[in-house]
Amino acid sequence: MARGRVPFRQADVKRAVAGVIAAGVPADKIRVEVDPAAGRIVVTATPTLEAPKNALDEWRARNAR
Repeated sequence: MARGRVPFRQADVKRAVAGVIAAGVPADKIRVEVDPAAGRIVVTATPTLEAPKNALDEWRARNAR
């Protein structure tokens, strides 16, 4: 049985995610959805939740290797 036409490919998803990262959007999660009515990719980025920093966290961030 033949498959139907695919509205987007894996390369399209990679390009969308790379665009979000290149734009510098701070995100823990990037969700990619397809709008079947319009046939386009919708990218949603969940913002990074910053924990309150203490002196140890700041030191680790500066001295991480």
